Amino acid sequence: MAVFVLALSAACFLGLGFVLQQHAAQQAPRSDLLHWRLLLDLLRMPGWLLGTGFMITGLILSALALNQGEVSLVEPLLATNLIFAMALARVLTRQTLGRSGWAGVLLLALGVTAFIVAGRPTGGGPPASELRHWLVVGTVVGLTLLLISTARRLPLFEEATVLALAAGLLYGLQDALTRATTQRLDQQGLEAVLRSWQPYAVVAAGVVGLLLVQSAFEAAPLRMSLPALTAAQPITGIACAVGFLGDRLRVTPGALAWQAAGLVAVVIGVVVIGRHPAMPGTTGDILESIGEVPGGSAEKDADDADDADDPPTDPPTEPPTEPPTDPPPAPPTDRD
Repeated sequence: MAVFVLALSAACFLGLGFVLQQHAAQQAPRSDLLHWRLLLDLLRMPGWLLGTGFMITGLILSALALNQGEVSLVEPLLATNLIFAMALARVLTRQTLGRSGWAGVLLLALGVTAFIVAGRPTGGGPPASELRHWLVVGTVVGLTLLLISTARRLPLFEEATVLALAAGLLYGLQDALTRATTQRLDQQGLEAVLRSWQPYAVVAAGVVGLLLVQSAFEAAPLRMSLPALTAAQPITGIACAVGFLGDRLRVTPGALAWQAAGLVAVVIGVVVIGRHPAMPGTTGDILESIGEVPGGSAEKDADDADDADDPPTDPPTEPPTEPPTDPPPAPPTDRD
């Protein structure tokens, strides 16, 4: 029960932090995209600092949840952060949930429930070899680098989605490595942890992931980035946990089918919630994100429409001029 409370509390703080961070990141200079000075500029924004405080609290709570439960159990619960993000965004935008919002919430909740009930995640499996450990980590890092290089050649909106996807891969890996670090701490003590590479990899993944996700938040509205981040993180975390942490899931045909259906429902629910009108990403946000002044073109169109409604006015006309005529001939005189 404690794992569920910690994981859902972490999801709440993470969701609130993402909304506040994105609101601040949209105000950063566009030239800071994918550059370390972006973080330096954001450090001067109180709203971003508040959002980061929420995010750090969420990370601490998620680490506590991972210390008490398997990654395969905690990750689907962390995916509910999008529900809390939409709750805050709904307050800011004053949008009601509507059918699509409730459908997304229901899909996400049912997907998480189906995966946990069908998979019955358990730990305690045989530890993976060092080679397998590095193969899994290298695969995730390689995919992340590939996504980053691809994102740099895309338009801003698509770039935000791909960068968020890359950040989700790193955050999923970070969760699995956090679990490995806490296991080593419990079994071998602090000295053994400091001599291992996992805690330093956790910090590196967190810092690079932070740069990627803030760049995604800066590039486009939240609905273009948060769904990809939220969907990629649990899938990567579960894959890493099964790959090198020894997490076990039920592998009967029925259980695998329900687990797959649950993950698909989670992804669809995340996308539906992320595209909901309550999420930041209105027309004004989109115009701001591409550097246009909100209302500028609309005002021009309105002026043009007003001009079109006015009755046409004819240009001033001048009275017609007659061509000059020759003077009449003089009357004959007696001399003639």
